[in-house]
Amino acid sequence: MEIFIPPLFVFLFLLIYLLSSIRVLSEYERGVVFRLGRLLEQAKGPGIVLVFAPFDRMVRVSLRTITMDVPPQDVITRDNVTVSVNAVVYFRVINPAKAITEVENYLYATSQLAQTTLRSVLGEYELDDLLAKREQLNERLQSILDQHTDPWGIKVSLVEVKTIDLPQELQRAMSKQAEAEREKRAKFIHAQGELDASNILLEASRRLAQEPIALQLRYLQTLTEIGVEKNTTIIFPLPIDLLKAFQQTQLSQETPEAIPLPLKKQEKV
Repeated sequence: MEIFIPPLFVFLFLLIYLLSSIRVLSEYERGVVFRLGRLLEQAKGPGIVLVFAPFDRMVRVSLRTITMDVPPQDVITRDNVTVSVNAVVYFRVINPAKAITEVENYLYATSQLAQTTLRSVLGEYELDDLLAKREQLNERLQSILDQHTDPWGIKVSLVEVKTIDLPQELQRAMSKQAEAEREKRAKFIHAQGELDASNILLEASRRLAQEPIALQLRYLQTLTEIGVEKNTTIIFPLPIDLLKAFQQTQLSQETPEAIPLPLKKQEKV
């Protein structure tokens, strides 16, 4: 007994199958297609893509840059200091076929690789280097991650160490050290200022000694400045040499003159 299938039914079936096979990929997406389990060499997209199920299976892959936050990791530095460090990784897929076929889950694999690399690399540095050489650490982390993810078709463009959490005791010790360093620099600057001031005063005294009238002009200028401020008290400078002269005169007056003692008469024997 033959079964008669109306042509209209066949046409509707083919139309529905064709419509269900249409996929639309955005500009930032690519489709990795497996036909009968075998990978097609060229990724599909963007635009309209035909996926003929059940023979074809398509996996969407985004080509946009992915920002991955690395959870805080406990790192023991080279000088045996325990710190908590977290970072952020920027990467993108440059080969969709490798990202699907070479690794099971490229997002999870990249995250785990970033965590282990962060612990191993930062453990080779001392605490002072972790705080001072951020750019060097970021470049090394980026280079190592990019080297390991290249077979997966992933390009790591940037790695940034976000924060380094230090123990409270170490923070207080570093604060004391910074405070002592600031005080040391302040004393050096103050001493240097005193030295420069003494040199300038020495040069000024030499010039005033060469031109005595300059001291008188300076005195008149000081009186002018005092008069501008409307002060009722005016201080007249008294030369120290004059005081020395008075002091010498007083000492000479207070010193008694030598009185000759009378000679004793010699007794006759």
